[in-house]
Amino acid sequence: MGAVLALDQLLETRRVWRGQPRSAPPEAAPHPTGHPALDARLPGGGWPPSALSEVLLAAPGQGELALVWPALARLSQQQQTVVLVAPPYLPHAPAWSRAGLALGQVQVVQATARDALWAAEQCLRSAACAAVLCWPQQADDRALRRLQVAAETGQCLGFAFRDARQARNPSPAPLRLHLQDGQVRVLKCRGGLAPAQALPLARAH
Repeated sequence: MGAVLALDQLLETRRVWRGQPRSAPPEAAPHPTGHPALDARLPGGGWPPSALSEVLLAAPGQGELALVWPALARLSQQQQTVVLVAPPYLPHAPAWSRAGLALGQVQVVQATARDALWAAEQCLRSAACAAVLCWPQQADDRALRRLQVAAETGQCLGFAFRDARQARNPSPAPLRLHLQDGQVRVLKCRGGLAPAQALPLARAH
């Protein structure tokens, strides 16, 4: 067995290369939701950055757009791209414009139910989008985890709008919200306890 040498001695004699210390990347700040009462209940004060947020509702059209429009408007006004993957209804451009969205930054991807998850994952992972919205009809824990990892990789805001009956199933999404009767309830939030009380959600005019 060879002689045991101290690490300091090896470094002094330049027999071992000392790499540059690797600094941890700065943690991204959360995105304010645009709803002060909700921000006050969420750890960090907004949508978790580079993450998938899951919004559960009985059916499309329950106020989910009013929930996300303020954040999307801010991103689009900063010339960042917002992508909708296989939305259940064709977006009504005047309503999106009244909500403050820069329509030139909003893209719609038409896809079959089979391809929608793949398309959403690619958009999230691309690093070309600031936010991606999807309405997965059938997504198990594995599929949602892929979306979460893609959002982290692409440093993108991901929003998955799903049937409220999925609330009984576990999800890897750091944030889960339930919309019902004009109120939003936090079911799960990474970094803190979910508040028990539901909050009224002001609908967009």
